[in-house]
Amino acid sequence: MPAETSAPVPSHPAAGTHGAADPRPMRAAAPGRPLSGSLRVPGDKSISHRALMFGALAVGTTAIEGLLEGEDVLRTAAAMRALGAEVEQLAPGRWRVAGRGIGGLLEPADVLDMGNSGTAARLLCGLLAGHPIFSVMTGDASLRRRPMRRVIDPLSATGARFAAREGGRLPLAIEGAADPLPLDYRLPVASAQVKSAVLLAGLCAPGTTRVVEPEPTRDHTENMLRHFGATVRVEDTPEGRVIELEGQPELVAAPIMVPGDPSSAAFPVAAALLVPGSALTVEGIGLNPLRTGLLATLREMGADLTVRNERVEGGEPTGDLLVRHGPLRAVEVPPGRVPSMIDEYPILAVLAAFAQGTTRMRGLAELRVKESDRLAATAALLAAAGARAEILGDDLLVHGNGAPPPGGGLVATHMDHRIAMSALVLGLASAAPMRIDDGAFIDTSFPGFAALMNRVAGAEALTAG
Repeated sequence: MPAETSAPVPSHPAAGTHGAADPRPMRAAAPGRPLSGSLRVPGDKSISHRALMFGALAVGTTAIEGLLEGEDVLRTAAAMRALGAEVEQLAPGRWRVAGRGIGGLLEPADVLDMGNSGTAARLLCGLLAGHPIFSVMTGDASLRRRPMRRVIDPLSATGARFAAREGGRLPLAIEGAADPLPLDYRLPVASAQVKSAVLLAGLCAPGTTRVVEPEPTRDHTENMLRHFGATVRVEDTPEGRVIELEGQPELVAAPIMVPGDPSSAAFPVAAALLVPGSALTVEGIGLNPLRTGLLATLREMGADLTVRNERVEGGEPTGDLLVRHGPLRAVEVPPGRVPSMIDEYPILAVLAAFAQGTTRMRGLAELRVKESDRLAATAALLAAAGARAEILGDDLLVHGNGAPPPGGGLVATHMDHRIAMSALVLGLASAAPMRIDDGAFIDTSFPGFAALMNRVAGAEALTAG
């Protein structure tokens, strides 16, 4: 199928100006009625990235249903196309990828622009490290500030060569290894992205690639490797969770059903918990136990959550979640829970601002190197709403009194989609409306967010301005 029939990547301003050139201020106000009905959130972003990448490495044609069509994932689709795979959109959410097999990717003719996606950039480093081709990767202003040294250092041991800006930052030139070596690598901190990059590089290396992680992180890469026919062994040991991959497998195309993204579902779930009288069902969301730390925390806070219609789709547990409004109480969130809810801390902090008592979220150092310094940005978000919060080392403390914060502030999003959505959800239940300086980046993970929230609110609660 000719590549020119494929869905294009959305147009962007030049790298470094996205958001600044065309900011989209937004406002959120209480809808005046409960949230009700049912909704589906976009497909899981982590699984969508991997589906495109593994489809490009497989022999045959992979059919994907429910792919997230946000800007981050479309950047990955464009990169796979540039590397020689045939990637085509058949209908909304339905895609096909004709792969080239392990070691079969082609040298791209131009720079690979990963936009705002740190996940795509880091995973792609692993993919490219194992192929004897030269490539250059860049991204927008936010992504070019994010550190890549955490993947460059281990991947360099495969024989790949990297040239980057100070601190390992993009733009990044990659010369893949002609004869990649398998790695035996212990992660210094739990990171699904680094683990996945090492495993992707290991696909092209002979022998066994071994990764040890101090805490279990999301295992979508391991699940998908098995789904495509690779041999992966996982064992919990005294030194941590050990993952072993047998290198140079023949990955065979296999259909993938992408469940709803639990990180995206967190926003309507939080809104239903906060807006009085709400009862909302979020259908078909992923319930992988390594992604459900937020649900465990919310239950400890007294949230009214019911899972229905549990099933397995594409190797991933899935179900429907019924959420009802109710009072919340403060909790202490242990550092061991960070890997299972790393993207949900900003919206958890919003919920904690409405809870009774002081919530302490411990061990959040990883939040400092996300799309923004999310730890500082989350504290600033709460301050803009008149809520009390403080950062102590790598911990975030949020002081609630069981009542809505005053609201009425303007939040600087720092080109971070999760900060933007968290602030808007807060505005749905705060005493006065909240505003954000830019909502353009919401489309990177949750296209149609405002329209969906307005539908279940039965009002124009989220508006421009």
